[in-house]
Amino acid sequence: MKVRRKKFEEASPVDSLLLREKLGIKRYRKQVKRDIEEREILLELAIKKIAEKEKDDFIPIGYRRRKIKIP
Repeated sequence: MKVRRKKFEEASPVDSLLLREKLGIKRYRKQVKRDIEEREILLELAIKKIAEKEKDDFIPIGYRRRKIKIP
């Protein structure tokens, strides 16, 4: 039989996970929490953009009633 060459080192995945946790990277990118200030700023920007886009989509009919304008 042909001798199989090992291209990669056989290291335990636990070692790499422990190293990632020590560095603060966690297992997945999306598990890392955002900075509180950055999160607030991004939420404010998103709400402003949504309000601007939806402003023209509704026609006020009366007090607290709106009708959706279909193009």
